[in-house]
Amino acid sequence: MATVTRLHIFPQCFDHYRTGQPVVLGPGLCRSRLGRVGGRNGLCLKLKQYCRSFRCEKGGEVEEKEAVSERKSGNLKKSDAKLERGSGFWKSFRTTILGGDEYDKAVAKVEEVFFSIALQVGRYIITMMSTGVILAVGFQLSGGDSQMNTLIWYSWLGGIIIGTMVGANMVLDEHCRAGPRNVVITGSTRGLGKALAREFLLSGDRVVVASRSPESVHMTVKELEENLKDVITTASGSARKNLQHAKVVGIACDVSEPDDVQKLANFAGNQLGSINIWINNAGTNKGFRPLLQFSDEDVKQIVSTNMVGSLLCTREAMRVMKNQAKGGHIFNMDGAGSGGSSTPLTAVYGSTKCGLRQLQASLLKESKRSKVGVHTASPGMVLTDLLLSGSTIQNKQMFNIICEHPETVARTLVPRMRVVKGSGKAINYLTPPRILLALVTAWVRRGRWFDDQMQETGNDVTLIC
Repeated sequence: MATVTRLHIFPQCFDHYRTGQPVVLGPGLCRSRLGRVGGRNGLCLKLKQYCRSFRCEKGGEVEEKEAVSERKSGNLKKSDAKLERGSGFWKSFRTTILGGDEYDKAVAKVEEVFFSIALQVGRYIITMMSTGVILAVGFQLSGGDSQMNTLIWYSWLGGIIIGTMVGANMVLDEHCRAGPRNVVITGSTRGLGKALAREFLLSGDRVVVASRSPESVHMTVKELEENLKDVITTASGSARKNLQHAKVVGIACDVSEPDDVQKLANFAGNQLGSINIWINNAGTNKGFRPLLQFSDEDVKQIVSTNMVGSLLCTREAMRVMKNQAKGGHIFNMDGAGSGGSSTPLTAVYGSTKCGLRQLQASLLKESKRSKVGVHTASPGMVLTDLLLSGSTIQNKQMFNIICEHPETVARTLVPRMRVVKGSGKAINYLTPPRILLALVTAWVRRGRWFDDQMQETGNDVTLIC
């Protein structure tokens, strides 16, 4: 069979006729000047690169195709190298600026936030549409009766208020899960202070309780630890994970004594490492009666606890927090007389609360450029010893409408305290919507805590005293 040979001749090949050097015909083949062909098996084995390829019927593609393939693969490698350098740049950029894995975490966090916002907006839209349908159906069924239409409007308004409050609490509850916070609460072995301590603890925070009585402190710490264990047992998933950091400790402290306050701050620093939130909840009233009936000791104890104690604790908390990288937040508790209104039968107590409001205004200007936030918290009217001692029949009638349990108030205040920012915030339980709701539903609230003879109805009033 005939063999077809394709030759690519370089000019150097013509040197054969002048120099007598072999001319390369293909891989492994060459021709000498005498016309003899050499190669493998007795032929010339000398390879030259003057001829680029050799193709035969059986041999397929050899050098030329390999060279083309090599050039293509070379180009691909260069492209891959460029891509690798490009991806390396972006990879190093993300690693340097966004922290590698932190980039993915940041993206996931943003997606989670946007999903949460969309979910809450969707819930609100669905709620508004549903209540609108109910409102329209109610008007149709009323047959144009003006009194019935008025009742429907009030019911709809009450539903919107309740829905908005519930939705806001749900959003706050989800948002405030970040933590844990390190919290100090004075006067926290009973009443509102104890309820606040429990709510912070069950939010996954680390809490220091303080009171004058060592026995009360010990009993409260033990009780709160039992509460925490019970909740951890029933919790699951992320809720259980958050509670793993929760901790409660306590120390006896008389807030009117500077040495005791300093010991409290040192104790909290040693136990928790830092203090994020300090709540001056310690306070006393000594009952409802005219000023002339208050003894010297009563006046001294009210002023030293409510006013002097808050001053000393605020000063100590500011001293600690100003040296912390993230500062901290201090809350002083409002009460009757905070706004400057008269407080007959509780003149001493009211004057101390009014003084705390002046302290708040002064500290706001003193700490304008500080990283320590100074705030007020107003629990409203809470069913505690402080409120019930010496209260009259008229007072108790009003208590049925507007008073709440300490646990109820704490569930509203704590989420807002945990996420507070800046300074000068006023966190109130009795907001205008709540007051409006209480007045609209006053007829339902009759006899909640006290009956017509102003005797306790048994709705756990004594449990929080």
